[in-house]
Amino acid sequence: MDNKPRLTMSSHDFERLEALLEGLPANAFPGKDALQDELDRADIVDPRQMPPTVVTMNSTVRFINENTREEFCMTLAYPKDVQGKTDRISILAPVGSALLGLSIGDVIEWPLPGGGTIRVRIVDIIYQPERSGEFHR
Repeated sequence: MDNKPRLTMSSHDFERLEALLEGLPANAFPGKDALQDELDRADIVDPRQMPPTVVTMNSTVRFINENTREEFCMTLAYPKDVQGKTDRISILAPVGSALLGLSIGDVIEWPLPGGGTIRVRIVDIIYQPERSGEFHR
């Protein structure tokens, strides 16, 4: 039984991510297959039909740590937009590919730098390009 949450993705994000993956060498990063799996199982929608409660590329998401109740925000970004920015998570990171297409209320296991994980819930999407009418980013 597959208990992964439903995944919705805009056709623009899907096309850009497919191109990104095609341009990477086979062993470019450990999560390449996981990101491809996410793309393969996604329900693809026109960007204008994207629900405002779904994490898309360049969305800024507010999370809550389910254990400590501490909140934090991160923006899901393409690798070129991450360097030197601590408030961004690359789509190529395992947690980045896991976030794409999730919705407010979904819970994921967030890997910690020193090992282990924490459970975090998506509380809000502070900014979503599609909701803001930005379809060509």
